Amino acid sequence: MKIIKRNGAEVTFDREKIVRAIERANESGEGKPELTKRQIDYISFVIEDYCNDVGRALSVEEIQELVETLIIQQNAPETAKRYIRYRFTRNLARRANTTDEHILSLIECNNEEVKQENSNKNPTVNSVQRDYMAGEVSKDLTRRILLPEDIVRAHEEGIIHFHDADYFAQHMHNCDLVNLEDMLQNGTVISGTLIEKPHSFSTACNIATQIIAQVASNQYGGQSISLSHLAPFVQVSREKIRREVAAEMESLGVAPSADKLAEIVEQRLLKEISRGVQTIQYQVVTLLTTNGQAPFVTVFMYLGEVQDPQTKRDLALIIREVLNQRIRGVKNEAGVYVTPAFPKLIYVLEEDNIHEDSPYWELTQLAAKCTAKRMVPDYISEKVMKQLKVDDNGDGQCYTCMGCRSFLTTWVDENGKAKYYGRFNQGVVTINLVDAACTATLEGRDVARFWEVLDERLELCHRALQCRHERLEGTLSDAAPILWQYGALARLKKGEPITKLLHGGYSTISLGYAGLWECVYAVTGKKLTDPEGEKFGLEVMRYLNDACKRWRDAENIHYSLYGTPLESTTYKFAKCLQKRFGKIPGVTDRSYITNSYHIHVTEEIDAFDKLAFESKFQELSPGGAISYVEVPNMQDNLPAVLEVMKFIYNNIMYAELNTKSDYCQVCGYDGEIQIVEDDGKLVWECPHCHNRDQNKMNVARRTCGYIGTQYWNQGRTKEIQERVLHL
Repeated sequence: MKIIKRNGAEVTFDREKIVRAIERANESGEGKPELTKRQIDYISFVIEDYCNDVGRALSVEEIQELVETLIIQQNAPETAKRYIRYRFTRNLARRANTTDEHILSLIECNNEEVKQENSNKNPTVNSVQRDYMAGEVSKDLTRRILLPEDIVRAHEEGIIHFHDADYFAQHMHNCDLVNLEDMLQNGTVISGTLIEKPHSFSTACNIATQIIAQVASNQYGGQSISLSHLAPFVQVSREKIRREVAAEMESLGVAPSADKLAEIVEQRLLKEISRGVQTIQYQVVTLLTTNGQAPFVTVFMYLGEVQDPQTKRDLALIIREVLNQRIRGVKNEAGVYVTPAFPKLIYVLEEDNIHEDSPYWELTQLAAKCTAKRMVPDYISEKVMKQLKVDDNGDGQCYTCMGCRSFLTTWVDENGKAKYYGRFNQGVVTINLVDAACTATLEGRDVARFWEVLDERLELCHRALQCRHERLEGTLSDAAPILWQYGALARLKKGEPITKLLHGGYSTISLGYAGLWECVYAVTGKKLTDPEGEKFGLEVMRYLNDACKRWRDAENIHYSLYGTPLESTTYKFAKCLQKRFGKIPGVTDRSYITNSYHIHVTEEIDAFDKLAFESKFQELSPGGAISYVEVPNMQDNLPAVLEVMKFIYNNIMYAELNTKSDYCQVCGYDGEIQIVEDDGKLVWECPHCHNRDQNKMNVARRTCGYIGTQYWNQGRTKEIQERVLHL
């Protein structure tokens, strides 16, 4: 059984430490001690039993609060006062420096909370530690100076979540759609070096990876690029190769037929496409940005972005190669092909590829094979998206998200042209809907009271979002030249503020939400999937959207509702809820809460019913949302995968299939690695050789719209363990 110390380190629970602390408080008074040895032992055993039952590692502060409560219950008020006074004195001393212990624990790799904060960061690596150390300083500045006290308090108590406080001290934004087309066609500058328009497809791919790395080092969220921006360079290479082959043939005195010449050119072209795609695949996986991880990048595959028939066929060649290389995977240290986390792939389902007689049906079959093997691509329905994303011209639009799920709102420029690439999101603040519901129902279910509490919490989020916006106001383009001066997001002048890009809808800012499932159950006593629960859940979603609209209309800032992909925060929220409200069955009795509008992971429901049901809520989450179905190994059942994909096309805008893709480096087992309990802690174990060293295994699971590895916290690990299959 473990506990979490103040510096984040995880240590074994020691009942005797509780006994000694109570004894000191009990014996330090002038009169006769109030507690007997038996009473002190009783208190320590009650706490030990509670720690065993709660199902997670408690913090030192939580245990101390239990001690205080139990001392008072034993009718020892003076002892309780001395214990509380000692705690207060120690807290004052600790406040003199709020970061040293955390930073030292990071360096020594014993900060358990940070180890499990990001499933794609290895906290033992120097570059990750450096980023986390800087993050501790940023969070300290944010808490003490940059944010109002009530927002900080609400964040710490899990009432809201102020995302990415470890980057807030800098003038940085969240995520974006990189205007790769502008940068490749018109040139860019990287690290002071002019990069001109590339003269081949492979060079364009190499430049694209450098752009990805530079962008990732100047913002903290996800970024997306489109393969359609690389497609024109296939023809550039084709023409270059044709000239080279013709020259070779002439030098040899050979005059091949036009058909033979074309055949040779296409063979060499396919090899170049393969090299270019491999460059993107391997460089993205192996690059380390300044935040110590591979760039969080999404690659968008949409045939409909290209109108020219030849360029569309070339785009299809690139997509085919991307899918084939992802099916193969990348080699781990042992030389075995495994599933990489990045780049994330999104494949658009459209009329040209969704039917057996569609011209690009074979690409869709390949995508199904890739999903069954490597969990990507995820799928956007062009049909549904164009119904939901209608611009000011009345035209339906289809475009990629900025990472795992964050979507821009539709926007047209001064020429009336829809624009997406080059736009970005300013940041996120998430409301804990479960906390609002529990606060409103402390004295019984009261819907009217819930709306009052929700209004209070929304205004808190609104002010926190305004802080995010104001932090970016006035930022000069010089802060990140690759973004603001050299085309990734804009072509501003040196010394020019980015302020105009923060208003009028060019960028968005996101009101996140989490725990709709538990919220509905707390207020109505019904599951979200029950007709009464569904009605209330949709009402909550509309209410959140109405708030965003009010703020948008008043401030000309595009607030948008965003289904938060909680990773470490799901555990934080759950711990805070249990601390404030105890364990409420069906609401706060687990070590995680449900992401966004999702149906609970333990709920038995068919894949098609789940997608159809969640589509109603996805429609009301315009700033970002993704649905998923949990499936077994589908590599031998691709027709079923294709049926799910067809259902997505007709019924929901954005969805994914979750399977498993694991490998044990100790024994070579390539089946599903299991979650087991070890001394009260959930750990990953190979069922074949019982290896539990997470550094000697490759575990890939989708947790928040993107694939993560085995560095999850206990709350998220429990959520993964409890998932039921939908197919």
